[in-house]
Amino acid sequence: MASSLATILVALPQTPQCRSTFRSDPPKLSLTLKPKATVTCKATLSTTLETSIQQQQQQDDQKQKPVAEVWRKIHGEDNWAGLLDPMDPVMRGELTRYGEMAQACYDAFDFDPYSKYCGSCRFPLPEFFDSLGMTNVGYTRTRYLYATDNINLPNFFRKSRWPHKMWSKHANWAGFIAVSDDETSKRLGRRDIVISWRGTVTHVEWVADLLNFLKPISPDIPCSDRKVKVEAGFLDLYTDREPGCGYCKYSAREQVLGEVKRLMEKYADEEVSVTIAGHSLGSAMAILSAFDIVETGVNVGKDGRKAHVSVFSFSGPRVGNVRFKERLEGELGIKVLRVHNAHDMVPQSPGLIFNEDSPQWLLKLVEGWFPWCYLHVGEELQLDHKKSPFLNPDGDASCAHNLEAHLHLLDGYHGKNRGFERTSERDLALVNKDCDFLKDEHSVPPRWRQDLNKNMVRTEDGRWVLADRPLAQDPHEDIDHHLGELGLASSHTHTHN
Repeated sequence: MASSLATILVALPQTPQCRSTFRSDPPKLSLTLKPKATVTCKATLSTTLETSIQQQQQQDDQKQKPVAEVWRKIHGEDNWAGLLDPMDPVMRGELTRYGEMAQACYDAFDFDPYSKYCGSCRFPLPEFFDSLGMTNVGYTRTRYLYATDNINLPNFFRKSRWPHKMWSKHANWAGFIAVSDDETSKRLGRRDIVISWRGTVTHVEWVADLLNFLKPISPDIPCSDRKVKVEAGFLDLYTDREPGCGYCKYSAREQVLGEVKRLMEKYADEEVSVTIAGHSLGSAMAILSAFDIVETGVNVGKDGRKAHVSVFSFSGPRVGNVRFKERLEGELGIKVLRVHNAHDMVPQSPGLIFNEDSPQWLLKLVEGWFPWCYLHVGEELQLDHKKSPFLNPDGDASCAHNLEAHLHLLDGYHGKNRGFERTSERDLALVNKDCDFLKDEHSVPPRWRQDLNKNMVRTEDGRWVLADRPLAQDPHEDIDHHLGELGLASSHTHTHN
């Protein structure tokens, strides 16, 4: 009985009616303190912390500034000082928005091995956001990104079990580039170019694919310092191409640089930002492409004005060595915010032995001798799924790594040593879209996302067959001219496989 009583009690007259009704399910009684602020007595509240969070949230909502006024701080101008603990509501909203951009890559990806389109995007470029129900996203998609399967990352690449019907022998869809429309740009205070990278659909198994040795970033990415190194598999995924493939005649790197340069020239008279988001392996691609964009100078307009480049990384691995971190953060000034679950194993790899937790003198000593010295970059925002009362605290490794779970945790995060309290009506069912993480009491089946009838349709003669969908070459703007200006002109033959 005592445990069910609220810890905040409002003094009430001891009338017989009050004594007879104040049991385990009392009526809600409110005491008005000032306009738009109330203290509510509920038997379901277990601590005073929950009430203080609600009151703080009301105060935050009242003093919340428009994104256009604070976007530089939201994107790391001051390394997110004062925005994460306690959690700034604008910061949470923008971080969630970019996280949903990364989640869109999973939702749009055809990972069904029984589909002849396995490994492609399920939607044509012009219909991308509308097909995902993101009609009010405020961005126009401009290019799809593709990677070639010439490298040894089998858990990233998905192939159809029917090779004679495959849509492409070499390509896998890897993400997209979009740009804010006029209305959204006005709200954001600048024209925002978004690059969103797809992660792996095999959850955490892909970590075993890592070559786990460092490779100089040049000559693949021009850099004067040969000591700047990154994980070899990440670099290969970013820079390899397949000349005879219509989707991969450009490397992922060339696709990114060419499109960003084109957009920079298109919006040369405006203030522009480049925001890159990715989850899991997509986080590594986000950090690597941010480094490349600034190192190559693609973010510099013809008038010399630089576009701010930032990365929102979700549950990503370590990417490079000490010099990579020093150059990215210091000399190039790239801002990275790493969001991760404390119980996720992926951010602990690679570099299990020598990493950012090692003494600096030890890192300097072993860096030249051991090819396994990796450091995280940027600032950290650590979440904890065991603080959410909606999640199973004993969820498996794939649950702890799940992006939708991260967005749920972000929704209820208020700062270190603060309780979990949801701040929006974000649907809890999204957590179980591709995992089994919600407690059974919420009655949401695990891994519920799937195509209707697994994409089988009935023909006029009564037979069931896999549905066809148009798969034309994506209507991209030509980037050869822009690549030529970067010294990356491609003369590869354009084919359709």
